[in-house]
Amino acid sequence: MKSILVFLIIFSIIVVIHEFGHYYFAKRAGILVREFAIGMGPKLFSKQGKDGTTFTLRMLPMGGYVRLAGLNEEEEIQPGMAVGLQFNEANEVIQINTSDNEAVDELPVRVDYVDLSEEMIIQVFENNKETSDTYPVSKSARIIEKDGTMIMVAPIEKRYESVSVKNKILTNIAGPLNNFILSIIVFTITGFIIGVKQTDQWTIGQVNAGSPAAEAGIEAGDIIIQFDETKIDTWEDLVEYTQKSAGKTVTTTVVRDDQTITTDITLDSVKDEQTGKQVGKLGIVASKQEVPMTFMDKLTYGFVMTYQVIVMVISVIVGWFTKGFNLNELGGPVAMAQTTQQVVKYGFLTTLQFMAAISANLGFMNLLPIPALDGGKILLNLVEGVRGKPISQEKEGIITLVGVVLLLILMVAVTWNDLMRLFH
Repeated sequence: MKSILVFLIIFSIIVVIHEFGHYYFAKRAGILVREFAIGMGPKLFSKQGKDGTTFTLRMLPMGGYVRLAGLNEEEEIQPGMAVGLQFNEANEVIQINTSDNEAVDELPVRVDYVDLSEEMIIQVFENNKETSDTYPVSKSARIIEKDGTMIMVAPIEKRYESVSVKNKILTNIAGPLNNFILSIIVFTITGFIIGVKQTDQWTIGQVNAGSPAAEAGIEAGDIIIQFDETKIDTWEDLVEYTQKSAGKTVTTTVVRDDQTITTDITLDSVKDEQTGKQVGKLGIVASKQEVPMTFMDKLTYGFVMTYQVIVMVISVIVGWFTKGFNLNELGGPVAMAQTTQQVVKYGFLTTLQFMAAISANLGFMNLLPIPALDGGKILLNLVEGVRGKPISQEKEGIITLVGVVLLLILMVAVTWNDLMRLFH
């Protein structure tokens, strides 16, 4: 239960920070943010702010979202709907109620025609009347949705499609940018807490009993400097060569107490749970040497670590094109929850670093030019800038729908794969 709670908190913080980026830059651009939701699913609580944004708390504690007026929105009110209207003294509509909770001072009507962006009118049939009436709608009017959530109407000047390409790009890129900022800040905090950094210098800290290394006489404190004809400079070099030498016998050169020893080691061959491929295993654990961080090291630690996470993600994506796509290299909520369970065991500091790494990871993945992701929206913005006019909302809606379907299929496949790995 503790691990699940930590996972939900981490994921929610990352997503809310991401969505706040969209919210902030949308407000700066003059776009009406209709809703800022924490959580998903049925509404538990809502309150409308002075700026017209309705802040909601929803039942499922999984992230959140913002609704920008005009961005992939379906029209809330359609011809044929039964709604309730409220008016001001100038006979302008100031509230349109689409929920089942009718107010005493509402006029019950059936919608014939409505335009709440340019014309700002609603044409309706009152009960038992054969002719319709047309009413002007105030630009500050409110709409009560089916679940009781109150949102503002969005005149054309407050809609996403009316702002400049520059402001659209800033609004869309702000979410991933906030993820990178969160990653940098959290990693920097952990840098100040840790106070030391690892160097490339290392020794063998532990030799597992019964492992190939133990059988070959490798001891703690040894340093492996060569495998066959390959020179080993760093621990990463050793890991790379070991993994690609599954089941092979390699001539190993070791430094022990300033003496050089040569021995043959037959590596184990084990299955990598992430890639499903056979990799070599030596059976040792590194003991890397640490040195105190300088003040500048601590200040730059967040940038360095965030950069390393991004490079790692890029290398995985490049591998999909060079080595082939591997579903095991992706992880959904199940895999994240599993990893969280392991991370929590190592304490608060490791949990913070995990959150920072996930934030940087999600920030970069959101920038991929895939419809429905922020990167896909930015690509459409760039196309608009080149064409000098936006893609029609109908075409953009179709592109986004295709992206959503593809992402849902991928999410289902990843989750199923996570479950299969969990139970097998």
